[in-house]
Amino acid sequence: MTAGNREASGVRAALLNPCFWPEVRRGSERFARDLADGLIERGHLPALITSHPGLPGRAVEEGLPVIRNWRPPDGRLRRRRYEDYLTHVPFSYLSLRRGGYDLAHALYPTDALAAARWAQESGRPSILSYMGIPSHFGLLSRRLRVDITLRAARGCDAVVALSDAAAAAFRRWLGVEAQVIHPGVNLDLFSPAGQRAEAPTLFCAAAVDDPRKRVDLLLAAARLVRRERPALRVVLSRPSDPALAARLLANEDGIELRDVDDAEALVRTYRESWVSVLPSHGEAFGLVLVEALACGAPVVGSDSGGPAEIIDGDSIGRLFAGDDEHALARALLDALELATDRATAATCRARAEQFSIDRCVDAYEALYRALISGHDTSGHVHRR
Repeated sequence: MTAGNREASGVRAALLNPCFWPEVRRGSERFARDLADGLIERGHLPALITSHPGLPGRAVEEGLPVIRNWRPPDGRLRRRRYEDYLTHVPFSYLSLRRGGYDLAHALYPTDALAAARWAQESGRPSILSYMGIPSHFGLLSRRLRVDITLRAARGCDAVVALSDAAAAAFRRWLGVEAQVIHPGVNLDLFSPAGQRAEAPTLFCAAAVDDPRKRVDLLLAAARLVRRERPALRVVLSRPSDPALAARLLANEDGIELRDVDDAEALVRTYRESWVSVLPSHGEAFGLVLVEALACGAPVVGSDSGGPAEIIDGDSIGRLFAGDDEHALARALLDALELATDRATAATCRARAEQFSIDRCVDAYEALYRALISGHDTSGHVHRR
């Protein structure tokens, strides 16, 4: 099939991610679903190649073909601190070879190894969208991670970072040039409606059991905020570990744990909250902050990484520096006061509209077209 025919009929794009719903519901899984939906709306033909511990299977889920390969047990590799999600990669590669795709788009470095090899053999393009932000500590914390990330980035025709901060980290630590495409938010789903909670309420959508999200720092800051706002409530995403949930409720005052895996529950929580906060350091982007802004709530985030590119002024929230709970508490108090201003909701919404999912899908569609047009009539890719 020629490039012109593919353009007329829509791009057959294979999206690759190690996990998918319902097994895991994190950023990359949501991103894959949103990107696929946007591509389908534009007449393209995406499919998702993923893995799970069970038997292999195929299904069409809300219009998206999903191929679930078997993920062999990797406990021994994890105990020896090898890179995550290695065992399913050969099966993802075989699925690519059998699929007749125009392009392979990996959302995780190990999947990008399969995409890069497929691209080399098929003469069709491949992309790595890196969902995090490279750091010296992170790259060295797992065996083979540096080698895998470099091989994936150099083997793919394009590398995409989520923010300018992530692209700068790629350049600094890996010597790789990445282009920036911000992830997008569904502005129809995430929108202002209803009333805020009566009591001043903070919401943190980050995973409580992930130390990188620094929820403990938020809880320490909340204790300081209660000196001026005694009625303060803090809503957290309920962890999967019942023992951790019980400890949180027993040791902290004014804490509510809520199941927010469901999109409607998540939107409802954003709308009820006065302020949404993401305390993690070195976040690649911070999509939960944009979702909160789209619902009209001011936000608080760290001044390192992607949040600093989202919170571009004091009219929509505050940034805080370092790991000082006093600095975070001051930012939270300022944002709670900002939430009482009637003009804030509209200002927050306007900022979120600059990160719409439509803009994100448009950018990827343009990238797909540019890479596919790099073929000559023999199918050879003119690599970067």
